[in-house]
Amino acid sequence: MTIEVYWGSGSPFAWRVLLTLEVKRLQYVSHLLQFSKNEHKSPEFLGMNPRGKVPVVKDGDFVVYESLAIMKYLDDKHPEPSLFGRSPETSAQIMMSVCECVSYIETPIVNIVRPIFFGGIDDRREEMISAASVLREEYSLLNARLTGRRWVIGDSITAADIMLYPQTAVLLRALGKEQAAALDLKLMPLADRFPAVTQWMKNVEALPGYDKTYPPHWRQ
Repeated sequence: MTIEVYWGSGSPFAWRVLLTLEVKRLQYVSHLLQFSKNEHKSPEFLGMNPRGKVPVVKDGDFVVYESLAIMKYLDDKHPEPSLFGRSPETSAQIMMSVCECVSYIETPIVNIVRPIFFGGIDDRREEMISAASVLREEYSLLNARLTGRRWVIGDSITAADIMLYPQTAVLLRALGKEQAAALDLKLMPLADRFPAVTQWMKNVEALPGYDKTYPPHWRQ
């Protein structure tokens, strides 16, 4: 059966799935949807995901959406290399990190990124400053965890890294925009504030196949 992946350029959730596919060296057919053309709202796509969101993976007749569910499905079906751990203890550590990402990091990043990319900074300035305060604490914890280590959990890349990396990359892209500089959210430069996080990102970016996952429109 051929794995088909439906994704959108710059979506951190879709990026997770692409990284998972590349880390596992799986063959897949790529369907890059154009948000500007509402291709994610087409009848065909809504038939696979009624929420009209990427990513979606179609594996033969089986369809799965939601990035974490897709990652777990691919890991269960193609167990090497393992992304969710081979022991109850390692699995628990990985899932703790995954849950931390979902519970404490995703929303503050959205609260910063969305106004920068789509407008509304003036109306959401206080919300963005508050989100940045949360992220400074979270990335300080992550930086401490990564100090002297290559990956978040264990000696190889896991779902913990794949969950965190795209969110962080999108955040950095937003903070690099001219309109973000005046906010002084005290998250940049990342290499000075969180050097271990910066090195960890380079580790992800050195993975075979990483370039295939990089958002195409970011190259323009």
